[in-house]
Amino acid sequence: MAERKKVVKYRKPFHINIGVVVFGFIFIYIVFYIFSYFTSEHIAVYEVGQGTIAENNTYYGLVLREEKIISSNYSGYINYYLRDAAKTSYNNLVYSVDETGNVAEKISSSASQEAELDSEDYLALKDKISGFSNAYQSTSFYQVYTFKEELEALLMETMNQKALNSLGDYTSYAQTNQTFHLVNATEPGIVVYYTDGYENVTMDSFSPEMMNALNYNKVSLKQNAEVQAGEPAYKLITSENWNIVFPVSDSTYERLAAKNVVNIQFKKDGISCWVNYEFQKIGDNYYMILSLKDHMVRFCGDRFVEIELLIDEESGLKLPNSAITEKEFFTVPKEYFSKGGNSNSNGLLVEQPAESASAAMVFVETTLYYETDDVYYIEKDELIQAGTVIRKPDSNETYTIRDTETLSGVYNVNKGFAVFKQIDVLYQNDEYTIVRMGTSYGISLYDHIALEGNKVEEDDLIY
Repeated sequence: MAERKKVVKYRKPFHINIGVVVFGFIFIYIVFYIFSYFTSEHIAVYEVGQGTIAENNTYYGLVLREEKIISSNYSGYINYYLRDAAKTSYNNLVYSVDETGNVAEKISSSASQEAELDSEDYLALKDKISGFSNAYQSTSFYQVYTFKEELEALLMETMNQKALNSLGDYTSYAQTNQTFHLVNATEPGIVVYYTDGYENVTMDSFSPEMMNALNYNKVSLKQNAEVQAGEPAYKLITSENWNIVFPVSDSTYERLAAKNVVNIQFKKDGISCWVNYEFQKIGDNYYMILSLKDHMVRFCGDRFVEIELLIDEESGLKLPNSAITEKEFFTVPKEYFSKGGNSNSNGLLVEQPAESASAAMVFVETTLYYETDDVYYIEKDELIQAGTVIRKPDSNETYTIRDTETLSGVYNVNKGFAVFKQIDVLYQNDEYTIVRMGTSYGISLYDHIALEGNKVEEDDLIY
């Protein structure tokens, strides 16, 4: 009988397939990433760009000045001998009142019939027209009407004065009979021929309701052929000092509160100048009060003027306000920092607890987030907490970490995780902030930051 042979099943040796292992790890990573992507809150990213914030700094201001209404002492027909907005000296002839109307009629008739101007009159008109022509711009055509009124006033002054001089004997006789009265200025100033009810308003009596130009009522005095005793004859502005007041936003107040001089431009004629200013809070609003010492003559006929504050536009890195957040840091004196560790980085010598089995002092690398002349700003971690004791290099002097400060900043996400970066704010409005470029611990042009800073924390992964 043949001998039976025992068959043993051959077991193949176990071999690890590297490709399968690598594929498994990749598969697990992809599954984890997809799971994290769909279960995590997504943070939008913003690319930092350079920009400028420009605001509308044009305002309608209320003009306040030293002025008084001069009333007539006589009743009768009135004639004027000074043009509107003309400067007068003491005892200069301003107007006349004729109680019978005979002299006034002859003055009007003579002024219209004997329209003869001498060489000096023509030269004055020529200079006036030449000055307007040189300064004229098509974008401000409305000034033509103002110029027309100024020419008419100049001609009225000239012709009435000539007519009065030509009636010397006649007017002298009327004066003797006390039916014709020549009225001179009792003090120097600027003569204007209108009233509006704002003559006695000062900042002490000012109220916000006065800013409503729709309720403004300007009454021309030159339209009246007759005047009654006690009624306004003209108005005299007695000082070159005047004010312009207007409401401003809280952001404009905060931007200018620390200063007292600003450059302004009058929209009426494009002329600009530097003026002093102050703020006054009335109710919930801030009012800016400009103080001027010249240019009065050009605006003595205006109660409201349009001006622009020529504030320098701030340029820098432009960030959305939603990206800005705050973070608290420890402040540590600079003399306690030293270089060390494998990367020769800044760090601190931290004293270990007494029960620790490690060395009494250990070097802890730190990331610097900001600095002043005396301290560095660092964040807390496992080894650096409030109450941690650190030692000054090459000394036995120690310091207990406890002081904190808060910094404004954004989270930089260039490397896929959040890193806080301090910002130096130059200007801010309701939507955007301009920050200084080139700061040591800040952001740079084209950096990527988290669009919603309050939803991010240090070292968060950004998907």
